[in-house]
Amino acid sequence: MRLDGRTALVTGASSGIGAETALGLARLGARVGLVGRDRERTERAAAHLRRETGGAADVFLADLSSQAEIRRLADEVRAHYPALDLLVNNAGAIFSERHVTADGIERTWALDHLAYVLLTHELRRPLEAAPRARIVNLASAAHTRGRIDFDDLGGERRYAAMKAYAQAKLGNVLFTYALARRLAGTVNAVHPGVVASDFAKNTRGGLGFAWSLIRPFLISTEAGARTSLHVATAPELDGVSGRYFAKSRETASSARSRDEALQERVWALSRRQTGIEA
Repeated sequence: MRLDGRTALVTGASSGIGAETALGLARLGARVGLVGRDRERTERAAAHLRRETGGAADVFLADLSSQAEIRRLADEVRAHYPALDLLVNNAGAIFSERHVTADGIERTWALDHLAYVLLTHELRRPLEAAPRARIVNLASAAHTRGRIDFDDLGGERRYAAMKAYAQAKLGNVLFTYALARRLAGTVNAVHPGVVASDFAKNTRGGLGFAWSLIRPFLISTEAGARTSLHVATAPELDGVSGRYFAKSRETASSARSRDEALQERVWALSRRQTGIEA
């Protein structure tokens, strides 16, 4: 469907799937806000979007692993967009080494999961002001290997990059389902496929080497953005909420992700960790 007169915000939009998603939304007529951490890369992505589509693009800068930065970003977005028709929580990464953020939270969980929770919460007013707002959460098939380790959530006793990433991606799906029960609009999770992007640029050692070997055989960022664009814009998905999509088709997520008690437990934990009032 066309998105003329509508506004979208895409995180992690300076490159990769996020930049392609922003470009696709602009081609459909949306005014798009691109969120990135690096000014030069984000401005470059926005300039490319404007050249390719003739559309409007706004640049927002934030490190989404920081809760203070997320709240500042939300203030800026609310000032620009009184109504927000579409939020694509796309930003994420995998890290070969454990790092704790200024908020005292392991970086993968902070960026890949809690940023979705907090930014969505902070933008609830402009989302509620739009007539048919949609939220798209970028998860991953890696969630099927994930477990929420409540006894060692931050990997303090034992950290492994893929374990932390799979845990965060499971958190995305659990959050999506819990939010869908509470939201008047629509929220869905997607698996974009395994994409040849800069997603693993922060990895070294065996994981970084393995990524460099398989990267030439992965799907393009354009192909990786297709499911996000489909879930964001397909007319037949109007009102469809609390689902998981891969290859632009609804599919079953893991049995663990469909555990309602676990969804509620992670919902409550995430709100405590981000300081959101009940």
